[in-house]
Amino acid sequence: MVFDKQVRHYIYEHFVKTGQAPTLSHCAQAFSCSVPEARAAFQRLADGRALVLQSNGEILMAEPFSAVPTAFSVEVGRHVWWGNCIWDALGILAMLQEDGRVVTACGCCNDAMQVEVRNGQLVDASGCVHIALPPKDWWRDVVFA
Repeated sequence: MVFDKQVRHYIYEHFVKTGQAPTLSHCAQAFSCSVPEARAAFQRLADGRALVLQSNGEILMAEPFSAVPTAFSVEVGRHVWWGNCIWDALGILAMLQEDGRVVTACGCCNDAMQVEVRNGQLVDASGCVHIALPPKDWWRDVVFA
């Protein structure tokens, strides 16, 4: 549906510009539609795995972006976004095609960690990423996978 594609594009554009998800009200205002129409578009996008919604119908995730703070802060200059996991955090930098860093912590010992990307490449790529589930299983419970 054309409307849903426009809403999805607006959501990503809003995330990139502001670091936050647009609300249902923002979308309704941007598209001169009702909140129920915006909610229906969000739900169709969620049904198609383009979004993950909170219980109130607002956006929780628009992969790779998180609408709520996570352990994966993505920094480009003075701009900050939240990734849902290291994979998504690096995906934000790849999507933006910008140099930046991911500030996080080790999953097993909680020591502070930084991952820097310059010119599309990891800088000092020591360490490892542990992905507990194969990608084919991520959507079984994408919030807790």
